[in-house]
Amino acid sequence: MQLADMSLPLAPSVGATLTYTDGSVRQVFATDVEVMFPLGRLIVSRTDLKGIITHANDAFVEMSGYTREELIGAPHHILRHPDMPKLAFKSLWDDVEAGKKWHGYVKNLRKDGAFYWVYATAVPNIRNGAIVGFTSVRRKPSRTRVNELIPVYREWLEQEKAAA
Repeated sequence: MQLADMSLPLAPSVGATLTYTDGSVRQVFATDVEVMFPLGRLIVSRTDLKGIITHANDAFVEMSGYTREELIGAPHHILRHPDMPKLAFKSLWDDVEAGKKWHGYVKNLRKDGAFYWVYATAVPNIRNGAIVGFTSVRRKPSRTRVNELIPVYREWLEQEKAAA
């Protein structure tokens, strides 16, 4: 069974308005339903320099709940869960734009409002000495580390709201 075909139990959804670094604003709905990362799978995607998805493997399509056609050409931030603070992505962009590899834990939002955690590695794609885009490979995260990060991310979100 493919994950994209699963019917998830109905759960209360919470609406949130997210503002992205490119200035776009989007209303999202998130539920308390977690889809567990499938053992032995890797999610792979590539983006251009602006974070627009140019490649999505089958595992990415299945876990995200979007079709491949919906993903290709869309900004990668469509997966940003409202529980993820902006600070969690700052080191990602600082590292990959400097030509370095980045690792981190991310809570992603599925199209249906459910979520899934990943341990992500992002690297710049370099051609002829110039960064032309980025590749991200996501794998099953450590549940212990996820549980450690949940209160940290919650605190960062509260700090962001207080500063706004």
